[in-house]
Amino acid sequence: MSPSLPSDKPPRIFPGSDWLFRWCYVKTPRRVLPGFGLTLGFTVFYLCLIVLIPLSSVFLKTFSMTWPAFWEVVASEQAIASYRLSFGASFIAALINTFFGGIVAWVLVRYEFPGKRIMDALVDLPFALPTAVAGITLTALYSTNGWIGKYFTELGIKVSYTPFGVVVALTFIGLPFVVRTVQPVLEDLEKELEEAAASLGANAWQTFTRVVFPAVMPALVTGFALSFARATGEFGSVIFIAGNQPMISEITPLLIYIKLEAYNYAGATAIAVVMLVASFALLLAINLLQAWTRARTGKK
Repeated sequence: MSPSLPSDKPPRIFPGSDWLFRWCYVKTPRRVLPGFGLTLGFTVFYLCLIVLIPLSSVFLKTFSMTWPAFWEVVASEQAIASYRLSFGASFIAALINTFFGGIVAWVLVRYEFPGKRIMDALVDLPFALPTAVAGITLTALYSTNGWIGKYFTELGIKVSYTPFGVVVALTFIGLPFVVRTVQPVLEDLEKELEEAAASLGANAWQTFTRVVFPAVMPALVTGFALSFARATGEFGSVIFIAGNQPMISEITPLLIYIKLEAYNYAGATAIAVVMLVASFALLLAINLLQAWTRARTGKK
């Protein structure tokens, strides 16, 4: 008599118990974390505590102002000059980081050279470096008698205490966002696609514009958005090198801080609301552009 083969289905405890087996083993899948209800509740509570409640308090404090008082604060000549500097310098810095950050990511992924690990680690330095330390360092380097600033001075270009210095500081703190966003995409990009394009007669420029660039463009747009968003709210590394001259090198976060020091909480929150709405609108436009780019390239 041949031995019976083992069965994956457990033996019946009592006749007609198949429904119990299906309910226990099929209807209720095993999960490592608790169920959807508990995790969703924790997620909503955490987001409300960290994000929604603080932002709501800003709007509620602003709504206590009358419309003429609100407009007088947010449309003042000093406030408009700070908007122009903050958003304009952030945009320029994000563009610079998108171009050079893409090149840095390409070099780190596609080439092997001595000191590559050190260079790769240096990219993350702005993440770990305190912003005040970064601001003091940049001011010392780019001052009129600094190691780098003295060469600009000989050319008649002043960096420290000018809007140019603000762009330099924002470029410094935004570079890692582009590099770390583009680098994984380049690592996953199959070199066979480039080889296939070359075998079909495409030159280096055609291969880059039709194969490589469409694949990394969504990552570049994401890196630009992250760099821009980080730059608009930067404070510590900018105030040292900017000089903080009203109408010239005064950024919007510093203007908010000045109003808080003067106990003008409503005025500070009014300017903060303008920055928040403008940043949200710009990021929404960038996300829509990113979604359109992914649809064009056929990526999800």
